[in-house]
This record gives sequence, C-alpha cells and structure tokens, in this order.
Amino acid sequence: MASTGAKGRKAAKGGSARPAAKAALPAGDRAAKPARRKVRTGSGKKVDPATLANATLGSQVGLRERTEEGHRAAGRTPPSQGAGRKTSDPPRIVDDDLRSYAGLITEDQKLLESPKSGEDFTRTDPWRVLRIMGEFIEGFDTMASIHKGVTIFGSARTHPDDPQYIAAQEVARILAKAGYAIITGAGPGIMEAANKGAKLGGGHSVGCNIELPFEQGANPYVDTLVNFRYFFVRKTMFIKYSNAFIIFPGGFGTLDEAFEALTLIQTGKLYQFPVIMFGRHYWAGLIRWLQSRVLGEEKISAGDLDLILLTDDPAEAAQAVINAHASQASLKRDA
Repeated sequence: MASTGAKGRKAAKGGSARPAAKAALPAGDRAAKPARRKVRTGSGKKVDPATLANATLGSQVGLRERTEEGHRAAGRTPPSQGAGRKTSDPPRIVDDDLRSYAGLITEDQKLLESPKSGEDFTRTDPWRVLRIMGEFIEGFDTMASIHKGVTIFGSARTHPDDPQYIAAQEVARILAKAGYAIITGAGPGIMEAANKGAKLGGGHSVGCNIELPFEQGANPYVDTLVNFRYFFVRKTMFIKYSNAFIIFPGGFGTLDEAFEALTLIQTGKLYQFPVIMFGRHYWAGLIRWLQSRVLGEEKISAGDLDLILLTDDPAEAAQAVINAHASQASLKRDA
C-alpha cells in the first residue's frame, strides 16, 4: 500500500492530524443557489412607481388610439374627438411630477377605489349599490327578448379591409339568418363587423357600450344599444344572453372575456357553451403556451383544452354554435 507520509504515520501512532478536507460534491448534487433577478415589467424595464404610473397612463392612451383608429378606418370621426362628449363627470387633471394626464373619472374607477381616510363609507358605496341595481334592471329589461344570442369579441382597431373584419361580418350574417341575435361591445373594428353582419343577415344587432375615460361611441349598425357604467354588469349581460362566444383577434379585453367564459364552464356555471377562437395563426402561440406550460405543469387538465374551439372558417364557427344550441335545447326538453 502506498505510504501516507509523515503526517499519516503520526496519526497511526495516536498523534493528531488535521482532518482531510471534504471532497467536493459533483456539480449535479450541489444545491444550486437561485439566481437573484430583480423584478421587471413584461418588457424588461425596472419597476418603480414612475414606471408603473407611466405604463398605466400609456395603456389608456393606447386603448384610445386603437379605438379612434377603428372609427377612422370606417370613415367616421372618432366620438372622442367630437363635440358633445357624454361623461358622468368633468375631466380631471393629474399632475404629480410623474405624469400629466387629462381624462374622465369613470364610475368603475370610483367603485374600485379604496375608501379615503376619514370618509364615511355609508355615504358612498352603499348608495352606489342602487345605481348598480338600476343598471342590472335596465340591462335585463332591454335584453329580455333575446333567447338565442351570440357575442362576438375582437379588436376595435381592425380595418374594414382586414380579412378578420370580413370573416366576423360573414359569421354574424350566417348566424343572424339562423335566428341568432348578434351582441357586441358596440365599438368599431370587429364589433362593427359583427353588428354589420347581423344587419345584412336580417337579424337583431345589439351593442353593449361601456363608459371609458374617453368617449368610445357606438358603431352605426347597432339596433339596440345599452350603455353601461360598470364592466361587471356588462359582462353579466354578455354571458346571460349568449349561447356562445366567438373570439376574434384582440387584446386584453378580448382575452378577459374568453378566459372568463372558460372559467365559468370549468366551474360548472355554463354548459354546452362554445368558446370559439377564430384565427388559428393568431391564437397559436397562446394555445402552445397553454399546452406546454399550463397543462405541462398540471395547472389545468388535458380536457380543459378541448373547451376551446379553433377555426378559420365562418361557416364552421356558425355551425358549432348551432349544434351546441340544439344540444342545449334537447337537454331542456329532457329535463
């Protein structure tokens, strides 16, 4: 056996020696220290109050610009640039060294604000419930005659010569001819295309407008217009009077409506309610993410992906709605 040297011999005779250093663990067995990464925005910017304030206001400005673009593309002056703006309050001016912005204080904003220190909440929120109740009553009363309805969502900035505008118009026309009321958010773009298709198909064209920090205005193809101050009241009307949602390419608002419907189906609140995402190419990235990340980490079940229908064909989209409604009607007869 090879000699251990002088220190080894001393140790063998009872002498003390420094303990040998521990062998290093293989790289794969060492506990990896998590990389310290500071919180960033979705675009990679550092997070501070000024960044968040600018992002919030920039988001509102972008929404306004997209809505105005949709009106101009259809050959109209955007209502937000015209006289006689309809608002529930005068404009506000905000200037706190972070930004300077003029806009409307909406009823939604007032409802969602935390009570101010020392403010008697009994003079604010409980009384606001009466206005909310009145808005529900108006919506129910106006839309009570709708027994077969489809809500179509999508971007307000979509131009009339865009293939998605043309497809939305066509699917609405087909469904209107089949006896369905067409419901939209009343704005330009995809919403206008759907309301126009309803008129071309001889159907009932409904618009549920919402109070925004700027005047959105309704497109000229709406037969029945209902104006809402509160998003949650409006969202209730979309769900209650629809047998299906058709989701055309859009932004945060479009995604919000799509995932709310999917959640209501997943939790047993809706049954035989198609959520049709129109435009395979546009939605492909979202579907891949849901499959690889959300399903891959078991945040949803495999069957949840089958709640989403994908198509590029207006006739297919319309037929999926018609088939689901027939199934709903059969279940009601058997009940």
